[in-house]
Amino acid sequence: MEYEVSDHEVIASQQVFDGNVVKLFLDDVRLPDGRTVRWESVKHPGAVGMVPLRDDGSVLMVRQYRHAVRGVLLEIPAGKLDQGEEPIECARRELAEEVGMKAAETVLLSEFYNSPGYSNERFFIYVCTGLSEAPGAPDPDEFLDVVTLPLEDGLAMIADGRIRDAKSIIGLTLARAFRRGDTGPFSGSGA
Repeated sequence: MEYEVSDHEVIASQQVFDGNVVKLFLDDVRLPDGRTVRWESVKHPGAVGMVPLRDDGSVLMVRQYRHAVRGVLLEIPAGKLDQGEEPIECARRELAEEVGMKAAETVLLSEFYNSPGYSNERFFIYVCTGLSEAPGAPDPDEFLDVVTLPLEDGLAMIADGRIRDAKSIIGLTLARAFRRGDTGPFSGSGA
């Protein structure tokens, strides 16, 4: 018998957790072959990450504690979308909050799902150029060290395992392509 991959039907959904960032659901799903399974799904409002790229080829990153991995990571600045907030506006807000900068140009490099096996979190990566100082402060529970390093050093840190955060790996890699003039499918998406 032949089945369509898209023939999945949610027949019941129960929210079992409502947190500050995520909501957890238990979903009963009818599979294409008629069997029913229970899957967990995490609902997330979405997030943005920015690669603040200076004219000299250096990037601004943040070093911060990440509780889920029980460690400090070096990452591109990022943040969660507020209700009704457009991704580009979130990128501008987070750029000021996390690294105290504003950008003359903010260009969308990519849009992707972080972990679609269990979460609907949609992530947007921007490159920010024409940087100048802007007032802003991290959220009260964020303790960040701003780090400036050459983009090529960041790429080397990906290769040797010192940068392990997915959004940073994607963002820095796409920023290098952007600098080389290969802006990809999202070219021109920004202001």
